[in-house]
Amino acid sequence: NPFDNRLKLTSMQTAVVVNSAVLAQTKSIRNVSRNAVEWYGPDRAKWLGPFSEGDVPSYLTGEFPGDYGWDTAGLSADPETFKAYREQELIHARWAMLGALGCVTPEILSKYGGVSFGESVWFKAGSQIFQEGGLDYLGNSNLIHAQSILAILGCQVVLMGLIEAYRVNGGPLGEGLDPLHPGDKFDPLGLADDPDTFAELKVKEIKNGRLAMFSMFGFYVQAIVTGKGPI
Repeated sequence: NPFDNRLKLTSMQTAVVVNSAVLAQTKSIRNVSRNAVEWYGPDRAKWLGPFSEGDVPSYLTGEFPGDYGWDTAGLSADPETFKAYREQELIHARWAMLGALGCVTPEILSKYGGVSFGESVWFKAGSQIFQEGGLDYLGNSNLIHAQSILAILGCQVVLMGLIEAYRVNGGPLGEGLDPLHPGDKFDPLGLADDPDTFAELKVKEIKNGRLAMFSMFGFYVQAIVTGKGPI
């Protein structure tokens, strides 16, 4: 019967697709689990690679993301100090990632996208506020037309102060949550729903954040030495 043959063929194709999807998901889960083991615990990657044996302090156990067992100055020996430094590093890393993106994007758009910002170099852009007419954010006077440096400073202090206080104290949305990785309502995409995936994402975040901090340092040095932007 041709109909029965087509039905059997369709069923076989469906089974193949389902099995392929299951295998792909299983492989993905195994990869995530392997990566989590690779970056955490005693068998994680260390700063001297295979020569790290005996050079890793006992208090660096691989519990936290980004722990490569390097602390020659003993800055993390005290648990409370370690906690404070870890928080400061992560917050600075996040700001550095945003800052690095903000430094290169206007120049890229100005040079290669034909977008006019008035001044696209990151350390010169802010000086436009002292010019006649003030500073237009993104070159558009209909967005934010800044004319007072004191008003800008006041807004930044108030807004950033409130946000930081909210983060540190939890706030009504974050009560009882981790102040560094709150999740819950602060994770609308559900990136932290799977613990293994979340553990790997935390490693990626701190690694990219450290790279961004070095990048920002390079931008500062470049600006002082050459007077030019990164692009």
